[in-house]
Amino acid sequence: MKFIVTAFVLILVSGHSMAGDIEEPEWHLVDSLDRVELRHYSPSVEARTTLRGSGQTSVGFRRLAGFIFGGNDRSERIAMTAPVQETLQDSLPTMAFTMPSGYKIQDLPAPGSDQVVIVDVPARTLAVIRFSGWATRGKIARNSKKLFKTLKQYGIEPASGTTLNQYNPPWTPPFLRRNEISVEIASDSLAAAN
Repeated sequence: MKFIVTAFVLILVSGHSMAGDIEEPEWHLVDSLDRVELRHYSPSVEARTTLRGSGQTSVGFRRLAGFIFGGNDRSERIAMTAPVQETLQDSLPTMAFTMPSGYKIQDLPAPGSDQVVIVDVPARTLAVIRFSGWATRGKIARNSKKLFKTLKQYGIEPASGTTLNQYNPPWTPPFLRRNEISVEIASDSLAAAN
């Protein structure tokens, strides 16, 4: 929760609005399995930073926010997108911001910090479960369990670790908050399940 508050305070201080028109990665729905959506995402570009551990979310956010708020070789400001993504692993988790769709990797300025890297992300299919409220450890664990149980039930193999995606500023009432747990799935596993 501290991470969310820090994140959106930084956005406000930096003069970015939190209107409902913040860009999100492009995807289309492939299938729905109970509460789990299978989504095909278009290729994108991400700014990423690696954290020392799962308690370093504020540090990671500040690094990435610094890059998009002008901490780069052109002092260029880049629009904030949603969600803020963080891999759910204890050892060296990664935090990422998707860059606005108008950017190709070669169009972006170089980060001012060597702890921020820009990467091309290929098209991929993700299994996603959505939940509201605050993204507490308990809710993350319960929804991750439900996600993996559903995938197993349908014979779909995960191809990566899980990621927490958070979409809302801290003043959003809990019942309106949007959080997601996602995992990439193997395309051959998806074909076998259909």
